[in-house]
Amino acid sequence: MDKKSLSGLPRLAAAWRNSMAGFRDAWRSEEAFRIEVILALLSIPAAIWIARDALLIASVLLVLIVEVLNTAIEAAVDRIGPERHELSRMAKDMGSLAVALSALVPGLLWLAALSEKVLA
Repeated sequence: MDKKSLSGLPRLAAAWRNSMAGFRDAWRSEEAFRIEVILALLSIPAAIWIARDALLIASVLLVLIVEVLNTAIEAAVDRIGPERHELSRMAKDMGSLAVALSALVPGLLWLAALSEKVLA
């Protein structure tokens, strides 16, 4: 079916199917993604108990989002070719750095929330 012919709910349904295929691909191919999903699922009840704040949950989801984007970068670079190239290395390393930096956000927010709970 031509993508241009889809609109409204059929387009939304197609986008949802594509998103679920992406989730399946990330789950099957990326151990880091599986670990981060499990941590996110475990952290939701803890976030509700600690702060009753959506910001803690959103911060964990941020890591998942950046991990998915990093995986997309890696797949695109690998699609270009298997040979080593400095720009390919840079793209992959910067994607990895983005994941590491995004992991600092929940780390800092959770530390702040925990310290506030303990000191309150």
